[in-house]
Amino acid sequence: MRRIIVWMGVLGALLGTVPTLGQQPSPAAVPKPAPPAAQQPAALSRTGPADVALLPPPASLPVTGVFTLAFRLRGGVLEKYSDFPELEGFKKSGKTSTTTTRIVQGRRFTDLTIAQRYMPYGEGEYVIKPFQLTVNGAVLRSAGATVRVGPAPAQAPSAAVPNPASPPNSASTPNPASAPNPTALTKPASPQAPLQAVGDLDKLFGKPKPALYQELPDRAFLAVVAERPSVFVGEGVRVGLYFYLTPADQAMLAFHDFTSQLPPLLRQLHQATAWQEPGPEASVTPDSVRWAGQTYLRFRLAESVYYPLTPEPLRFPPLALTMVKFKFLKKPEPGQDNRLAGYKTYLSPGVSVQVRPLPGQNELVAVGNYQLREALSRSSFRVGQSFIYSFGVEGKGNLSAVLAPPVAPWPGLDVYGPEVSVAPAVGGGRKLFRYRLVARRPGTVPLDSLLQLVVFNPATARYDTLRPSVRPVVRGRVAQPVALPKPEDDPFYGPALAEAATTPQSLDVYRDVRRYANWLLVGLAAVAGFGWWRAGRRG
Repeated sequence: MRRIIVWMGVLGALLGTVPTLGQQPSPAAVPKPAPPAAQQPAALSRTGPADVALLPPPASLPVTGVFTLAFRLRGGVLEKYSDFPELEGFKKSGKTSTTTTRIVQGRRFTDLTIAQRYMPYGEGEYVIKPFQLTVNGAVLRSAGATVRVGPAPAQAPSAAVPNPASPPNSASTPNPASAPNPTALTKPASPQAPLQAVGDLDKLFGKPKPALYQELPDRAFLAVVAERPSVFVGEGVRVGLYFYLTPADQAMLAFHDFTSQLPPLLRQLHQATAWQEPGPEASVTPDSVRWAGQTYLRFRLAESVYYPLTPEPLRFPPLALTMVKFKFLKKPEPGQDNRLAGYKTYLSPGVSVQVRPLPGQNELVAVGNYQLREALSRSSFRVGQSFIYSFGVEGKGNLSAVLAPPVAPWPGLDVYGPEVSVAPAVGGGRKLFRYRLVARRPGTVPLDSLLQLVVFNPATARYDTLRPSVRPVVRGRVAQPVALPKPEDDPFYGPALAEAATTPQSLDVYRDVRRYANWLLVGLAAVAGFGWWRAGRRG
């Protein structure tokens, strides 16, 4: 009985494994490959130092495409990196991060790619200036390139309508399974690697379309402003380059690469026939002014004071400044950037300043509105005592053209100096000359006739002579000259001079002594060498 039961179980097992006609094997019956023995998840490891490099950007793209700047980090962890540069003709549209994982011999390697996306504003050739990025302390440099933005590609023809008469599986019927899905998940090569998604952000979010934006008018302008239309030779005139805009224009305008545009503007403002004193530096804080009855915000881009050296006019050419001007969405959307950046160039008209020669004067004199400044170091004066007299000017003008006036000679008065001190101010300042005087005889020192400075006042168009107003009175007696002691009366030099030989000595005596001493040293060296040689032979 037991044998019958065993044979019936074997027969039933055999019948269960044989498929019937037209029946496919069950998926559960398909044997699965056994997993490798003792297989553990691969840990992230580094075989060497992290490798970081810039990826080459595309050389051309359509106007509907995306330009990217990217770097790749291999075998390391991204800690920090600097911002990607702003590119002229492109607008930043976000960043993408791509992580690629590879498993080689049970070890995992990760590549990280960071890409900055740029969308072109229009067609044309754009120059990418050299730039550098800092990634984890490593500096990556790019030499720049030229990118060509071409027209948008033609749209593909729509799928043909299938013919009802054709069979359902004919070639005219598109297969949905063969159409690529840009947002589909990519199956990784390794089961342990994370899933990766690859998509086109332009298809997801769309690109800004210029037709949806509108450009609002502005009242901003660039101007070269001269303080006066005409000046005399040597008279200072303040000339500045300013950018004016109304308070309502601040939201639609911004400076573009100002550090690169400023040096060429300063070179065009330079005048070869004028002494130039630079004013304050460019200010990012505007001041409020009124121009033609309208309140403007004025940005000071450059400002200097010019002192003409010749009667030639000062001519300032027209200047150009490129600004960033934003367009705004016709239908603003909350939470979105409703602006589209563009460029606008502002031109300033040329300005000329006429220069008039000085009337009836051929010599170079100081020009300016000056006042006399003088001072004495003491109130009482004695014969033989020194005192300091300060003579100078203060006011508006070119202090570099104010020269120290000479002091006329006066019997019994010794003059030393002068020492010059300058305290500059905006458009002028103070300049003093300090003379040290020593009176050898009593009496009044007529400084008003010994010292004077001729200046030209452009406000009155007249010459002024600045003279001292003080006349110091020296008291005391004239010091009698004391005869100098004779050398023979000196207790030390007298006997030495009396015993000194009167025979002239040769001027080459020290040179001869040096030559004899050198010969003696050479002889001693030769004797020492000979003795060393003899001692060596005996040994």
